[in-house]
Amino acid sequence: MRAFEPVPMKASDHEAIRLLSRSLGRSSEPSRFGDLECQLVLKDESGRLIGWGRAAWWDPNDDSAPAGYYLSGVEIAREFQQRGYASRLTAARLAWIAQRAQQAWCVVNERNSESLRLQASFGFKEITRADHFGSVGFTGGSGVLLRKDLTEAARNLTADLI
Repeated sequence: MRAFEPVPMKASDHEAIRLLSRSLGRSSEPSRFGDLECQLVLKDESGRLIGWGRAAWWDPNDDSAPAGYYLSGVEIAREFQQRGYASRLTAARLAWIAQRAQQAWCVVNERNSESLRLQASFGFKEITRADHFGSVGFTGGSGVLLRKDLTEAARNLTADLI
């Protein structure tokens, strides 16, 4: 395994993911992730988890948000934040989605300015805002539905990034 490159998540990564998530004040539970998803991890040279990300098909059953492939989570250990690791995971997840669809979707809390900047850097555009999309609600703000068109040129560019 080459360090700092996204690789498929394994069951043996789940405990490190749980611990990372708790350290960030979150509650990710990788054992609940679906089987037909893009699930990736980044590790350092010693095999320590730097971060993880996933993308999956989601049908929110919501008039505001369509069914489609969504970026559905990324977490980076605090000591590795702001170094481009979330971008590496995002590029890899977009390449995965581009093999399956012409659009990628994302839902972000409007207060999460770092995530909104990250998505904007990949060409995501705001579609709408709401207090919830499907079963996903937002505390202290609204959610932002974002879309990125994955044209052939964009798919090739995204694939070149990983």
